[in-house]
Amino acid sequence: MGKTSSESKNKYNAKAYDRVSVMLKKGQREIIADYASSQGLSLNGYINKLISEDMGEALTNVKPDAE
Repeated sequence: MGKTSSESKNKYNAKAYDRVSVMLKKGQREIIADYASSQGLSLNGYINKLISEDMGEALTNVKPDAE
């Protein structure tokens, strides 16, 4: 039997992306997510935008690990 769509996506995501966990005080996640949404972004997109704006070129020059 073939892989499901979710299994394929999970395999690709594990290979292509790093995962980071952020700890927030109770209630802050919803406030930040609502603000991100008001800016037309997901919570993940908003966090990535902030990091990219702060780090600029230093972040864009990172090469993925070769396998």
